[in-house]
Amino acid sequence: MARVARIEQHGGPEVIQWVDVDLPAPGEGEVRVKTTAVGLNFIEVYQRTGLYPLKLPSGLGGESAGVVEGVGPGVVGFEEGDRVGTFGPTLGSYATDRNLPAGELIKLPDDIDDRTAAAILLKGGTTEFLIERCAKVEKGWTVLVHAAAGGVGHLAVGWLKRIGATVIGTVGSADKAERAKRAGADHVIQYKEHDIAETVRSITGGKGVDVVLDGVGKATWEASLKSVKRRGLIVSYGNASGPVTDVNLGVLASSGSLFVTRPTMFHYYATIEDREAGFARVFEMLRSGAIKPEIGQTFALEDAADAHRALEAGKTEGATVLLP
Repeated sequence: MARVARIEQHGGPEVIQWVDVDLPAPGEGEVRVKTTAVGLNFIEVYQRTGLYPLKLPSGLGGESAGVVEGVGPGVVGFEEGDRVGTFGPTLGSYATDRNLPAGELIKLPDDIDDRTAAAILLKGGTTEFLIERCAKVEKGWTVLVHAAAGGVGHLAVGWLKRIGATVIGTVGSADKAERAKRAGADHVIQYKEHDIAETVRSITGGKGVDVVLDGVGKATWEASLKSVKRRGLIVSYGNASGPVTDVNLGVLASSGSLFVTRPTMFHYYATIEDREAGFARVFEMLRSGAIKPEIGQTFALEDAADAHRALEAGKTEGATVLLP
């Protein structure tokens, strides 16, 4: 028997309901995992509300850590007692136990605890592919990171500093400014008090930045356009303020022959080789101290609705972990 979150319709946090289910033995190529920690991510808000529509009914959550409790036929490389993590794409991490395709699991190193793994897998993997394989940031570049105190944002700041980039971060409050500075940001812009693009141009001597990492979306799109240098790149990877729509390609030309991409993590982590190489780099950065999960708050697993409310209201800092 497992306790599992289900949504029958899209809507507010109240649509998250908990049910008891009989969990069958793991099937061909599957592994049964007992959940020990779950990472909360803004994509789950998008899925719950219908911005990213799900086929209903559906589970929620993709990121978690756990322990293998059973192995199905045909599974190679996992055995009972192994500590494992996943970041999807199979949904349903809001659960005490579940069966997962073995191909979606990675073994967790002994020196990475469960809470850290649950807080770092999706965000750390996102940070890795955004910086190293999507934007391909090089030493000496200047990068603007929106929401620099957020889950991905503060990891991106630390990662960028480690590889030798100059980092400008945007934040919404003084306490978040301090958080971004602790992560290593060279300059921090409080967007409620200062115009982002004007400040960026001032910092960069009028040139603009090489790359913008924008997980905010609609609210920062214009600022991103005005902040990037000629032939620079905007990586729009999230929609925290709503999606960017009706992009006028002519604006990219008039703004300096800009490049724009809207990547998704699973196109960069499509194979086992991608996953192994990507997370080897994530764990390397974690061990070096370049990135830290900085778990700001935890909630009981079945209080996931409250965690969603806090996340949407901007009342969380850093990573949020749900604990069974």
